[in-house]
Amino acid sequence: MANSPQSKKRARQNTRRLAVNKTRRSRIRTYLRKVEEAIASGDKDAAKTALQAAQPELMRGVTKGVFHKNTASRKMSRLSARVKALG
Repeated sequence: MANSPQSKKRARQNTRRLAVNKTRRSRIRTYLRKVEEAIASGDKDAAKTALQAAQPELMRGVTKGVFHKNTASRKMSRLSARVKALG
């Protein structure tokens, strides 16, 4: 358990940041899921639109510290390759 005032404050901050980061991560995953569903349905236009909507959300997650930069780049690269491969 936190004993010093600073460690108590850090514990309070951590719980708040956890909630914020959890909602951000969930929001990003929703955008990525929309891209996945569009790819699965085979609709290239919908997949392309969903990918364009997901990209800024994913990069915003990087700037906010939710995802690592390379993780976001890898996800975008793999998704865009799959969208491009659609008929």
